[in-house]
Amino acid sequence: MKKNFHMVIVGGDVRQIEVAKIIREKGAKVSLVGFTQVSDDSFEMIKCGFQEIDYSQVDAILVPVSGLDHDGKVEARYSDEEISLTKKHLENTPDHCVIYTGVKTPYLTKLMETTGRKVVPMFARDDMAILNSIPTAEGTLKIAIEHTDFMIHGSKVMVLGYGRVGKTIARLFAAVGAKVLVGARKEADLARIIEVGLTPFQLKDLRDEVNHVDICINTIPHMVLTPEVLDKMNRDSLIIDVASKPGGTDFEYAKEKGIKALLELGIPGKVAPKSAGAIIAKVLIDLLETEFS
Repeated sequence: MKKNFHMVIVGGDVRQIEVAKIIREKGAKVSLVGFTQVSDDSFEMIKCGFQEIDYSQVDAILVPVSGLDHDGKVEARYSDEEISLTKKHLENTPDHCVIYTGVKTPYLTKLMETTGRKVVPMFARDDMAILNSIPTAEGTLKIAIEHTDFMIHGSKVMVLGYGRVGKTIARLFAAVGAKVLVGARKEADLARIIEVGLTPFQLKDLRDEVNHVDICINTIPHMVLTPEVLDKMNRDSLIIDVASKPGGTDFEYAKEKGIKALLELGIPGKVAPKSAGAIIAKVLIDLLETEFS
């Protein structure tokens, strides 16, 4: 990274604290915003208020994995006040300033278009998504254990989607002895599911496959667990939806049916924040060294 490189980390959770520590170790100046409720001598000197930042000296901004909401508000779990990143803030940054995020939300897309600043969605990278799937899978297993009264070993677990997260979740549950069914659309994915010793089915046949499932884990970010599907599901089943907000489950209908359905977002930050922060930092440093070398 260039000399006197300055990164502002805005909001987030414990993962961002870990990122701040690692980026500082690389010799960069780091300003950590939105952590007034956290006291830790190891990063106290870099904490500051959002309005204290000299934006003309900011080279990069890291926002939470979830990006910004439709009003530009930043998720800041440990802040005493609401924080928003606006067009005015970005217009005061140098032209080369880059915004790093987990996902590119509509608001961030609009900021990119109106200010000309580059927005980099890190979770679009295969390495980031695959590495992050590990704590996601471990956390999903933890949630399954906490919300059931039976062993995972020998239980019938359905995983919807065989992408980067679905693969890791299916593999982990199989490793602890669950009977894992995986729903996918692509023929290549269905063949790969067989190859690794799991049971595949076409997602179009979900209604016929969902009965007698003990745990259903959804990784698909659009509506798949519809009322028609939920009508076929056993009321004792547990749904764990790890897809991006709002998930792929009709939660209201599941509640009406008496089916426990959990929307679990940001699992890595809850179950393994130190490791998850190190994963973000690793990918971020690669990006920064490419962009600012």
